[in-house]
Amino acid sequence: MKNCYEKLYKERIKKKLSYKKMADKLGISSSYYWQIENKKRRLLYTLAVKIASIFKLKPDDLFF
Repeated sequence: MKNCYEKLYKERIKKKLSYKKMADKLGISSSYYWQIENKKRRLLYTLAVKIASIFKLKPDDLFF
């Protein structure tokens, strides 16, 4: 089973979004987003909801 970080990466690539574009959509720095996707920083619930909405998914579908 894929972990949530792999799913997050694959969804971002499928939508052709760079770290910078994702970060801009979320209102965070690109390095902060990179750290989330690469397991260097914990993902806050509020940010998980925003990320899932960018991909038009429910947070549970993307992260669990």
